[in-house]
Amino acid sequence: MLAKIIMKNFKSFKNETVIDFTRINYKFLENNVSNNGVLKGVAFYGANASGKSNVLWAIRFLLDELFGEEKNPVTFMKCLFSDEPEFSLQYFFVIESREIHYLIDFHTEKGIINEELYLDRKLLLQRMGSTAKSGITEKKVYTDLNNKVLFLRTVYFNTGFSGDDKDNNANNNILRQWFDYMQNSIYVNPFLHRGIAYGKQDVVLNKYLENEGVKEINRFFTKYNFEYTLDYLNERKVKDVTEIVNDDNIKLVFFNRKGVNVPIPYVLESHGNQNLLNILPCFLRVVQNSGMLLVDEFSGGLHNELERLLVNYFF
Repeated sequence: MLAKIIMKNFKSFKNETVIDFTRINYKFLENNVSNNGVLKGVAFYGANASGKSNVLWAIRFLLDELFGEEKNPVTFMKCLFSDEPEFSLQYFFVIESREIHYLIDFHTEKGIINEELYLDRKLLLQRMGSTAKSGITEKKVYTDLNNKVLFLRTVYFNTGFSGDDKDNNANNNILRQWFDYMQNSIYVNPFLHRGIAYGKQDVVLNKYLENEGVKEINRFFTKYNFEYTLDYLNERKVKDVTEIVNDDNIKLVFFNRKGVNVPIPYVLESHGNQNLLNILPCFLRVVQNSGMLLVDEFSGGLHNELERLLVNYFF
């Protein structure tokens, strides 16, 4: 789990800022603490332009750089209120009670200038500019590295943290669990009706329904006493009219409301129910697979009671 982030000169955080997710002493938060002492979930609240989304950006930035196909423009990541050309990010994770510490320094012109990875304070990987050395799967020195690509990403995609060194097997297993945890993570913005998955899971509504059907979503609706269930079909009778999609590869979502004999197409449903349906696959995927769920603009079109239900479900 993610235990701490340290940001400096990143986005709106000019000074070094620590976001600590480890437990605190408030008794009413006891149910929000995992076995390893890290909070299961955190909510950021505050005025517009106070930096809430930028905290999520710090986490999303790591996931984008490690697993994404498109990289973030470094110039837009640096704090606009500073003349310093560099920004730094540090991440602390706890995986099976072991601490992973990963830090990166970026320069707006030079790209990645420093990168270090520690496991229980033991240095496993170090990069300075275009040269680096790794002791993860084999002791090897690298040169002429791409200044826009993380060295850790290169090592992972080249080796999968697998090697013949028996002494490193336990460490590599922790690193693989760490990467699985990060790849199971999802960023979602309900206001924009979209989610970004960092592994193989699909969270776009139609693709999710194609792969999984409506079973899990309907089970969620039934468990929490919603007044409707879903159908995902090529064809559906509406009174005496049959709506048919000519392309066999295209299906439609219908809401079946209790006490209403007419199935309601997705496009005619309320904005709030559309929002819920678009973000629900993200919640289901993360809860089932164990990862981080980053929700920006959580209140976009959702009723307060529904927000509370989703938070309780996640915990």
